[in-house]
Amino acid sequence: MSEVSGSQAPVADSVQSLVRGLAVIRVFDADHAHLTLSEVARRADLSRATARRVLHTLVALGYVATDGKEFSLRPRILELGHAYLSALGLPDVATPHLERLRQEVHESCSVAVLDDTDVVYVAREATSRIMTVAIHVGTRFPAHLTSMGRVLLAALPPADLDEVLSRVELEPVTPHTITDEARLRGELRRIAGQGFAMVDQELELGLRSIAAPIRDASGTVCAAMNISASARRGTKTSIRTELLPPLLSTAHALEHDLALVQRH
Repeated sequence: MSEVSGSQAPVADSVQSLVRGLAVIRVFDADHAHLTLSEVARRADLSRATARRVLHTLVALGYVATDGKEFSLRPRILELGHAYLSALGLPDVATPHLERLRQEVHESCSVAVLDDTDVVYVAREATSRIMTVAIHVGTRFPAHLTSMGRVLLAALPPADLDEVLSRVELEPVTPHTITDEARLRGELRRIAGQGFAMVDQELELGLRSIAAPIRDASGTVCAAMNISASARRGTKTSIRTELLPPLLSTAHALEHDLALVQRH
């Protein structure tokens, strides 16, 4: 995309051309999928001549399509994102999704994985602190006491679940904690059927959380995502109504990005 060809092109010119090319790519979005040359130049803050050169270069490289009047991005542009995503792990891929979810619901959001009988937090975006225990990446809780843990337990094959529960002590942590194994198993079956879990003040009084599974490219549950909220926010029904849709939407978006990582 450089305006100066050849190996002797000044570094500054090459860098400037790259900046201009990225600026042109970024002007396209869901609301501006098809743009004229003048619109691209205006949105990228470039002259028409410069925008034309950049666009024609991107067309030649296969990143942009044109019908002679308007320009649009081509699917090949996804290669740029794949190169970045392929180097990332679950925490890296999850973090921007959690950031957007936190901004939408104004509550703390996390992703955790199952490790033996515990859940381990691998990514977190917090708002105000509502637990007496500070939660950070690496924090562990007994899986059966948490919404994310129950989602992960509910996804286990029966033999694996039996083995895990054989080593779990169902001690009361709050007056709401489930301490009966048969009742816990019934709750796990319900979670597996409905696709999400809600825990109401079983880990700590005043804390409710709702969680959804995260599946890898093969469809296997590999992690869970949750939203934690104060019980003062509303009833269990209102929390489910307000928080479950954005939670499920974000979980699906994360699954999509994980699939890209695992396939490239």
